[in-house]
Amino acid sequence: MSQPVSPPAPDVVVSVVGAQVKGNGDAKLTVIEFIDYQCPICAWHFREALPGIERDFVGTGKVKYVVRNFPLESAHPLAFKAAEAALCAGDQHKYWEMHDRLLRNQQALRPEDLPGHARALGLDVSGFQQCLDTGKHAAEIRNDIADGRRAGVTGTPTFVVGLTEPNDPRVKALRIIPGAQFYTGFKLDLESLGAASR
Repeated sequence: MSQPVSPPAPDVVVSVVGAQVKGNGDAKLTVIEFIDYQCPICAWHFREALPGIERDFVGTGKVKYVVRNFPLESAHPLAFKAAEAALCAGDQHKYWEMHDRLLRNQQALRPEDLPGHARALGLDVSGFQQCLDTGKHAAEIRNDIADGRRAGVTGTPTFVVGLTEPNDPRVKALRIIPGAQFYTGFKLDLESLGAASR
């Protein structure tokens, strides 16, 4: 599952304004995942690597974990609406719950499946459906895609790992990791980058 790590261009900077964030907002090190909810490798990362990252880095305040959307619409026609569903759930303070549910249930991402996920999470389903129907978050997702392309993202998941300064929403990339890797590889990367940033 691992691919060679490509060094970032020296000017790769990604904003986290408005993005979904988990962990210590003041952490020096930030991991930005560009995600596609229909991508099987994104689901593999969610199952195999993310629990360790959350336990050892996010939960201990060392890393801020950020998700931005990169639905590959030509390959995954259900991914864009699924990204909207996660953000619509976020409007009701259940972004991460929907994120997890969609990645666990990739066989149920059709538009008609999404209200059922909202119901299972205890959301106001009519408000959720209205959010989907109006495309409230579509421009935000298009902006994520554009930012991802500027950073060199071509597939999912892609991880931009970099430094953040207090009160600066931009992340200066130290490393770009294309594709998923086992937790042990992520751990080595995050430990070495964290040590370098001190």
